[in-house]
Amino acid sequence: MGKLVEIKTKQTDASVESFLNKVADETKRKDSFVILEFMKKHTKEIPKLWGSSMIGFGNMRYKSPATGREVDWFKIGFSPRKANISFHLGMHMSNATSLFPKLGKHKTSVGCLYINKLEDVNIKVLEEIIKASIGK
Repeated sequence: MGKLVEIKTKQTDASVESFLNKVADETKRKDSFVILEFMKKHTKEIPKLWGSSMIGFGNMRYKSPATGREVDWFKIGFSPRKANISFHLGMHMSNATSLFPKLGKHKTSVGCLYINKLEDVNIKVLEEIIKASIGK
């Protein structure tokens, strides 16, 4: 059995909508509300603010295969960052890799997808990526 590790970024009781209303960039703010709605629709989960800037859906305990350490985390989420909107697609992101070439302008890293704005991507493909990443 792994050792549960306490991490800095935790689920909070802060309002997701209040956080999004404070996003300075108008396009990013509007895009974030669209993303919020389709993540709610596909996850059937209530969004929670994690730390000061990440919106997570669902809860899970992740165990690192390398270290055996365990952390409590969200199943899927996103964050409207200054540079881009980051999608935290987690363990099932590999289910969606065949869709990335159809998405439009984006970048990826381990477990994450980054876009500048919804206008840069095919929203239907983005929704398919989200569905695939939650195992649907």
